[in-house]
Amino acid sequence: MRLVVVGGVTAGMGCAARYRRLDEEAEIIVLDRGDYVSFANCALPYHVGGQVPRPAQLVVQTPEMLKGALDLDVRLRHNVVALDAEARTVTVETPGGTETVEYDELMLAPGADAFVPPVPGIDSPRVTTLRTVDDAVRMADAVAAGTEDENREKPMRAVVIGAGFIGLEAAESLLLRGLDVSIVELSDHIMPPVEPEIAHVIREELAQVPTCHIYEQTSAASIEHGEERDAVVLSDGTRIETDLILLSAGVRPATGPFEAAGVECERGAIVVDEHGRTNLPHVWAAGDAVLSPDPIAGGRRIVALAGPAARAGRYIADAIFDIDTARPIPPAVGTAIVSVGTQGAGMTGANRRTLDAAGIEYHTIHLHPYQHVSWYPGAEEMHLVVFFGTDGKLLGAQGVGRAGVDKRIDLFAQAIRDGKDVRDLIDLDLAYSPQFGLPKDPVIMAGLVADNVLSGRIELWNAEEVFDVLADGSALVLDVRRDDEYERGHVKGAMNVPHDAIRANLDKIREAAAGRPVRLVCETGLRSYIASRALSANGLECSSLDGGMVTLKHVLGNRADGILEASEQ
Repeated sequence: MRLVVVGGVTAGMGCAARYRRLDEEAEIIVLDRGDYVSFANCALPYHVGGQVPRPAQLVVQTPEMLKGALDLDVRLRHNVVALDAEARTVTVETPGGTETVEYDELMLAPGADAFVPPVPGIDSPRVTTLRTVDDAVRMADAVAAGTEDENREKPMRAVVIGAGFIGLEAAESLLLRGLDVSIVELSDHIMPPVEPEIAHVIREELAQVPTCHIYEQTSAASIEHGEERDAVVLSDGTRIETDLILLSAGVRPATGPFEAAGVECERGAIVVDEHGRTNLPHVWAAGDAVLSPDPIAGGRRIVALAGPAARAGRYIADAIFDIDTARPIPPAVGTAIVSVGTQGAGMTGANRRTLDAAGIEYHTIHLHPYQHVSWYPGAEEMHLVVFFGTDGKLLGAQGVGRAGVDKRIDLFAQAIRDGKDVRDLIDLDLAYSPQFGLPKDPVIMAGLVADNVLSGRIELWNAEEVFDVLADGSALVLDVRRDDEYERGHVKGAMNVPHDAIRANLDKIREAAAGRPVRLVCETGLRSYIASRALSANGLECSSLDGGMVTLKHVLGNRADGILEASEQ
């Protein structure tokens, strides 16, 4: 039996290696259009930044290593340009000419190409992508030469177009190299897959670097070529002179020849069943060019992540070997994490945009716990946002912080994968010691807060409502923090009664409310919850600001100036 694999790296090599372990007699050919069939693509930005100093560290396996260990026939610079499913052949452009390769089973893992926007001047030699080992080496060499040039009057400058996870990793690497870096993002905030309040923390982290400049809700309108430097002209008219332009504005599945051959595709990505089979017999597919079922919102989407790709490659090999015993490929819930400066930001499951588009009704809660007990040295606050349905089903979670975010996102991911109710989080049996966590872990706390919301023991109001509340005066805003916290900054016009003085001031609060509902505010939500229980028990209609002042500031960002004020000292 001959298995031909198109494309290497994670999904393709995962399939080839697994199939060899299942069938020692099979002939396995891997056709890869690049110069490296197995490399650490997640390490590319870190080579640019110097954290991974040697190019050789980027290469995981060579054709020679794969031949010796697994008897794989790996052919580099072999670009598959056509497929004939009836004849079971692929047409391949090679360094020696065009060839036809026959197969019994065909596994497609062609990956994706960087999206090149139709911007005038995009053909400048100063424009690069960061998709291959060669891209990373060229970029690292150029940056090193530029920063070491004694004749250079100004710091080397770079423009990163696209502020997704890879764009931000690359931007941080360039900043570590001493460059002046401008980040350009079309969406209204950097890191578009996460919520604005999570992205706000990352933005503030980057804002601490004087040589980092962020342009949101704008795009590159044109690139002007120059002898010494180019200039990127943004859609808002801003002109940025630059030595290097990195395109990180998304990718497009590299599926052209296969779609032309009749492989079913949607939006350019390959449609497969639960075992990775395409609509054509004996043709399978996995990786960045394939659509994965969305287990939360329904429909199909691309999940360009290493974990799901590796898993799919392995399961497809199992299915090719024996479909009757093979496990189906589990739908990916989309768990990802990125590090920027001292902060780590992670996500899993659905975000607001996905839930809204799918018409799913849901609740949102925000928490700001420490990663371990506050009294043990090294305690760091993290910020979590959790989504769950009106029926309690856990739908998604995001987090950002200096420590402990990865552990919590992984716990949320497993719960979502298992289809858990958010209240099931309360019963998690987790390891506890002061230096590792809390008796009530942040994930357990999320379950407790959600239980209060679903049971009606607490009613929440959210940060965006503050504009309407202040505009029409329809509610009394009651700040239940300490006097000193209130004086440092509070919602305009808010009344201040500390939470431990609520019962002694019920008449005063009732008089100020004058029949209106009370909108409670504290720092993170806990004290306003305590206050709400006392007020509700005494007949006052009230709700607690979700996530408190911390979330309010993260959500409002630069809009906070018109909402918050400090008491005169």
